Amino acid sequence: MAEFVGAIDQGTTSSRFMIFDHSGNEVGRHQLEHEQILPRAGWVEHNPVEIIERTNACLQSALNATGLSASDLVALGVTNQRETTVVWNRRTGRPYYNAIVWQDTRTDRIATALEREGKGEIIHRKAGLPPATYFSGGKIQWILENVDGVREAAENGDAIFGNTDTWVIWNLTGGVQGGRHVTDVTNASRTMLMNLETLDWDDELLGLFGIPRRMLPEIQPSSSVDGFGSTLAHGALGGEVRITGDLGDQQAATVGQVCFAPGEAKNTYGTGNFMLLNTGTELVRSESGLLSTVCYKFGDEPVVYALEGSIAVTGSAVQWLRDQLGIISGAAQSEQLARQVADNGGVYFVPAFSGLFAPYWRSDARGAIVGLSRYNTNAHLARATLEAICYQSRDVTEAMSKDSGVALDVLKVDGGVTLNELCMQIQADVLGVPVSRPVVAETTALGAAYAAGLAVGFWTSTDELRENWNEARRWEPTWDEAQRDEGYAKWKKAVERTLDWVDVE
Repeated sequence: MAEFVGAIDQGTTSSRFMIFDHSGNEVGRHQLEHEQILPRAGWVEHNPVEIIERTNACLQSALNATGLSASDLVALGVTNQRETTVVWNRRTGRPYYNAIVWQDTRTDRIATALEREGKGEIIHRKAGLPPATYFSGGKIQWILENVDGVREAAENGDAIFGNTDTWVIWNLTGGVQGGRHVTDVTNASRTMLMNLETLDWDDELLGLFGIPRRMLPEIQPSSSVDGFGSTLAHGALGGEVRITGDLGDQQAATVGQVCFAPGEAKNTYGTGNFMLLNTGTELVRSESGLLSTVCYKFGDEPVVYALEGSIAVTGSAVQWLRDQLGIISGAAQSEQLARQVADNGGVYFVPAFSGLFAPYWRSDARGAIVGLSRYNTNAHLARATLEAICYQSRDVTEAMSKDSGVALDVLKVDGGVTLNELCMQIQADVLGVPVSRPVVAETTALGAAYAAGLAVGFWTSTDELRENWNEARRWEPTWDEAQRDEGYAKWKKAVERTLDWVDVE
């Protein structure tokens, strides 16, 4: 009898496959990084072929390491880096271009033109999103306009689009031999092309970007018995497994954190930071720079919405210290280095490498380190980097409180950066509320597993999932109000220094 659920987590810097038991405990995993392709300033790409090869390798390695096989998995869930755009040929399976990553800013002229022409209000009203480089619609338009042959292939039905969930599912379910061209409502809600009320592609929105409807995948619920197909018997898993869950990574983490009631929120710390607040079946439209988005849809149940604060650069700022500056050899060393100083020494680092996302939405911003004196060391910069993660989260928390009228009383956190004890303490200090990390910190993969397992009855209800959640660590605030206010005021001053740096036509 199958006793486990598998979850593919296709992220920004790596792909992983994790296996969970009925209690939500990790049974096995394998993870592989993929190349970050940076052709020019502001451009970020991935190789889609490398992504599916690494995903397949993770599937095989995790099963081999645990001694399990496909027959031991009751279902498979998929979660993914959202907005990252792949366009490929359905007949050959070959991508026309590298995947354009959510961080990429090459579409700033497209976004700016939409806003200037008064189209931004249409997108915001229908899709819940501002015109921004972040989302998939502009990336598809860029490929159609700049890659030879794609426009014609799209018109005749050969060129098809998907975020990386669609690309992975299409390949796992057969590829050129009948692979399922599907996505779920959470990923579709990140394209600027789906109407949040109808949960379908919107012809007016498609027209704004010049995108043929036949390029787009079929939209399914996040948890669905029949919506996503099955893996091939001769594929990477070595057997047929039903794919019954699909969510964008931040919505998956919300499910993994069991934020099923309106007013419950979580913050995921990965390449970027993403805070989601469950608003229930009510579509709340933000007035404070947040996104209205789909939180999840389980089968035939009503759709659940969320407010989201998306932050482009947090964990990747630590990677920048490692890869570009070379002042640390690994992410864990950032904590050791930052602990060498008691405070930031007056240094503030705003890592606006791809502009600023929520709540500012300024593609003209670029990164800045301010407040430097000869007194400062690399330890102060490491500390300022951790503080930047936390201050950006406070920006989002403030906006969320304005929109929802709900004051945060505790922040549930997950993701790789939560292993940095100092960073989590700073987060509690900056917010002035406790920070809580669950036993299973990788809640993105867990949420995909939950969605898949719910569809097939492996878990019977969200109440059963709540019983699986356990706190591993809690950080209480130690700063007084004056210290907190002074630090945040200086952070806001530093943010101002990043604005109007790039001229956007």
